Order: sequence, then structure tokens, then C-alpha cells
Amino acid sequence: MEKRQFENLGVETSLLGFGCMRFPVTEDGKIDEEQSQKMIDYALANGVHYIDTAYFYHDGESESFVGKALEKYDRSSYFLATKLPVWILKDRQETKKVVEEQLHRLRTDYIDFYLLHTLDRKKWDIVLENDILSILEELREEGKIRYIGFSFHDEYEVFQEIIQYRKWDFCQIQLNYMDTEIQAGLKGYHLAESLGVPMVIMEPVRGGALANFSEEMNAKFTALDEQATIASYALRYVAGLPNVKVILSGMSSMEHVKDNIKTFSPFIPLNERESSVIEEVRDILQARVQNGCTGCGYCMPCPQGVNIPDNFKVWNTYHMYQNFDPVRFEWARIGKKSRAEHCIQCGECEKKCPQKIKISQDMPRVWADFNGKK
Repeated sequence: MEKRQFENLGVETSLLGFGCMRFPVTEDGKIDEEQSQKMIDYALANGVHYIDTAYFYHDGESESFVGKALEKYDRSSYFLATKLPVWILKDRQETKKVVEEQLHRLRTDYIDFYLLHTLDRKKWDIVLENDILSILEELREEGKIRYIGFSFHDEYEVFQEIIQYRKWDFCQIQLNYMDTEIQAGLKGYHLAESLGVPMVIMEPVRGGALANFSEEMNAKFTALDEQATIASYALRYVAGLPNVKVILSGMSSMEHVKDNIKTFSPFIPLNERESSVIEEVRDILQARVQNGCTGCGYCMPCPQGVNIPDNFKVWNTYHMYQNFDPVRFEWARIGKKSRAEHCIQCGECEKKCPQKIKISQDMPRVWADFNGKK
């Protein structure tokens, strides 16, 4: 198993991290503990020792299961990561209550990598207003957490503000060969690298969207190596970035576990031909974009409260992958009051759009594609 050094922390982790948000489930939606235990056991036996969970994963059951699954192992044999859901905190002191609850769930005395979960502008404001970071530093002094970082879901400008606020131990962003200009993107990666902040990467296969395409598209990869899975190329793309220390994969079957371990045992960088195929696939997917919205925001605010840039971003991504799963989270984040259904085609936004997009024509198309989706 490929390993990477967190030079600033003096620790070495497995390049592959086990993401604990997509365990196999039973018919009633609960974690299939028998199968999931086998997956964790296999991963640990084959060199994976970075385990990532969160307070709300699997409807709040992930941490408790992970604690039970890891209890038989020496605590020093793995790194444990979990996250603080800052949006549920009533006051700053409640941070300690949540951490104590997580320690109890995880059956451990300390958490190695502790993250402020899914930071965006609103959540970052909560962190600042309640001085939550000082509480985390107190918990570090008490030995209950070791390293302080954050995971991120917003635009680059917000990422820039957060990462420059303090000397973080690490940070976690979404990155893959399609999302190089989305959220923090490659620009954020390079900023973190310049600041000496090591990175953990989530969504390297974009929720499975980069694991399987049409037969014609898949053939481009199988022509390179019939034995390699399509997902492995997405993982190797991210692993080629030197400041990436852990790549998280939310594995939901033993097949996924074995294939991902194979990909990084050992890790082989992409060659020129493989990189060329990825660029070709990226171009094909990007050609499916429905309009030229750049997310500049000049069209805002909408008199009806529609978040025009976010609706278009989700819509364009949906058509790229021709699948709702890769945009499910982003669609939920927009919120019912800000979705395309509330557009009344008043045309005010079109007067301000520098791209001259026919917003009044496209918004009904957005709603036609997403009506009924949650």
C-alpha cells in the first residue's frame, strides 16, 4: 500500500483512506455490519489505516459502528478521522459535548484527524462567531483530538479566506479530473500546497460518476488495460498530485475495497497515453453542458429568490454525467425556495447576464429535469 508523509505533522498514512459514509446496507436501510466488518478487516490487513467517518453518516450510525468494528485493533495501528457538525451547535461550549459523544460512539480516548465539517460561508461564520477553534485547541491540549482541519463545500474565494485564517494541520476538499474548477478545485489545491497544508481528497470518483460510462466511453479505458477498472484511473489522477496525502473512497462492497487497494499497491502514476484518454473523456463530458453559465453572479439577486448560478451549475453537471446521483447533494443544498420552479420569466436577470444566456428559457428546462427529485 502506497503511503504518504504529512511532513508538518510527522506522521505517515496510507494513501487510500476508508470513507465510512457508503457502507453496504440491509433491506431496512441499516448498516450491514457483517459485510462492513469484513471490508474494514480486509482493508486494515492490506495496509489501509486511515478511517474517515462523521457525526451524521448513515443517519448517525456510522461512528458507533466504526467504533465497534475497530475495537479489537490496537489503537495505535490506525488513524481515525471524524467531523464536527457546526450547524447543530447552540453555543460554543456544546462543542465539547459533541466531541465527548463522538469519543463514546467511537470507543476511543482520542481522535486523530478532527475536521470542521463541510464548511461553506454560513458554517464558517458560525465557527468565527462562536470562537469554536479555541475550544478545539483546548480539546487538543486535553489529548482528545490531535490534528485540526476542515472539509469544504463552497466557492474558491471562501476556501481562500478559510485556509489563510490560521495554520491548519490539514484540509479536505472535493477533487477529481472533472472538478478541477469546481469549489476549491486545483486553484485551491495549489494554494494549500503553497501554504504547506497537506490535503485529504474526497469524491475522487465523483460519487461513482467516473467509474462507469457508456460502452463507447468505457472502451477508451479498457483499450489501455483490460484488467484495470475505470475508477482506478480517476484515483490515480488524484494520486499524481504530491500534496495529496489521503484519498478517501466511500466503499460499499468488498469488490470496491479490493480494487482500490490494488490500485495503490503499488501506486503507478498515469502515463502520457492514459492522461490523454482522461483529457478526451473530459472534453466529451464537458460538451454535454447545456449553457455557458460561468457562475459569475451578475444576474443576482433574483426578485423571486431563485439562485440562478447554482441551479445552472447543478443542471449542467447533471447533463454531463446523465445521472442524478452525482448532483444529489448539490441539489439539496440549493433549497426548495431557491430552485428553478420559482422563476416567473420576468427577464430581469437576462439584462445583467454578460454571457447573454436565455435564462427565462432555460429555467423551465431545469425544473422539467429536476421536478420530483429530492
